[in-house]
Amino acid sequence: MTCSQKNIAHSLQSRGGFLSSLLSQGKKGPSKPAQTTGASPMQTGNILLGKKETSNHQSTKGKEGATSCKEGKSNFGLTASEANSLQQRQRRLQDHGKERKELLSKGSSQGQSMERKLETNATEAEPSPEPHVEQVETVTKVSTSSTEGGGIRQEQPFIVLSQDEYGEHHSSIMYCRVDCSGRRVASLDMDGVIKVWSFNPIMQTKASSISKSQLLSLEWATKRDRLLLLGSGVGTVRLYDTEAKKNLCEITIDEEMRRILSLACSPSGASFVCSAAAPSLIPQLDFAGPAVGGKGVNQVPGKLLLWDTKTMKQQLQFSLDPEPIAINCTAFNHNGNLLVTGAADGIIRLFDMQQHECAMSWKAHDGEVHSVEFSYDENTVYSIGEDGKFIQWNIHKSGSKVSEYALPSDAAGPFVLSGYSGYKQVQVPRGRLFAFDSEGNYMLTCSSTGGVIYKLNSDEKILESCLSLGGHRAPVVTVDWSTAMDCGTCLTASMDGKIKLTTLLAQKS
Repeated sequence: MTCSQKNIAHSLQSRGGFLSSLLSQGKKGPSKPAQTTGASPMQTGNILLGKKETSNHQSTKGKEGATSCKEGKSNFGLTASEANSLQQRQRRLQDHGKERKELLSKGSSQGQSMERKLETNATEAEPSPEPHVEQVETVTKVSTSSTEGGGIRQEQPFIVLSQDEYGEHHSSIMYCRVDCSGRRVASLDMDGVIKVWSFNPIMQTKASSISKSQLLSLEWATKRDRLLLLGSGVGTVRLYDTEAKKNLCEITIDEEMRRILSLACSPSGASFVCSAAAPSLIPQLDFAGPAVGGKGVNQVPGKLLLWDTKTMKQQLQFSLDPEPIAINCTAFNHNGNLLVTGAADGIIRLFDMQQHECAMSWKAHDGEVHSVEFSYDENTVYSIGEDGKFIQWNIHKSGSKVSEYALPSDAAGPFVLSGYSGYKQVQVPRGRLFAFDSEGNYMLTCSSTGGVIYKLNSDEKILESCLSLGGHRAPVVTVDWSTAMDCGTCLTASMDGKIKLTTLLAQKS
């Protein structure tokens, strides 16, 4: 297996568009096709892959979205008081849907007034410690076409139905992930405390555990979604049963590469990839940000391994050219045929999981790559790096940028929490730094006061901020966006251990 740039051009030409065959298995068409120069001869219809059926739910009508939020609530064994509270919540959601329909049927001036009223009612209906919804400044140039010729404000893409807080953690959050069903959340803090909790119909802790060894990574298993994969700082991966509330097994990955930095379970659930890295050159960098030196000061050797989920045995080790390096982040595409990784050397590598080899790689960021994800149509990947840039890449032409934006420093890390008497806590990124809505048109990112939602517009190369979720007193360090239910749920987790759960209703455009 090889990943060298020297063989990329020859490999792509000789295979004649192998990515098309890996991607084209029932994929839907993109909501907005990426515009790049020098793309491969594959047509859009051949390379688009199918998403989960739930991916289209977020754009359903308000009434349908409100009704869908009721589903799956009969199996929780509610008390009479909880059932009464649930009925009241359901009635409020129905009222929001009715008011939204009235809003869309009115004229522009009347509609704007109703929209403001609706946002106010939604906040009052679901009180939270610090509900906060406002317009924020854009990172890059913002289109002004919506205000030309009359000054009519563009309609908000989402209505905030509620914002709730999960406050069972007492140290900074590292990971916060929703499972495949969209009903449970697993969160991990710096003290090694793992919490598994539900939020529908009520917020309730289902399992709690504390690790004796340092934990650095967390991932839900995809098929048996009651299982969690937990990567430690002592070279082990643990399989934890969230219903039985016990460890099923613990395996040693590597005795020398002791830091398990990233875990990703394949969509089929048959295997998972594991990134193991050597001890940090600066020990405090396991959690804290760089105090000395510049970007990429912590480049250490690493391994990328494939393990069988059922037998918990290693299947193979991937080649990492030009030299073994610590892999910070990993993500599969929808069918598991492709794996994208971001590393400490600033290089993004794209692996063919059928041939188990690196298909292409390119220098993506100045410094480390902190977070990578496939786009909705999976013809591109997005990344956030240590240089504070958010970049979209064409996967059919190595190193070809589709778009590039400079993010605020509080979106990319390192994250800083200041206190009294000169106290300062610094945390490097660990969990997911951005997440997409069900159709890939909007992106949720971190900020110092809460999550921020941006509109992705590849046509005009504009990254437009459209909604600030707010509600946090400390910097948000990781996010997730669950679209399994019609009412989309945004999770924002911060350095004070607080996790905000914001329920959104998508506006039908």
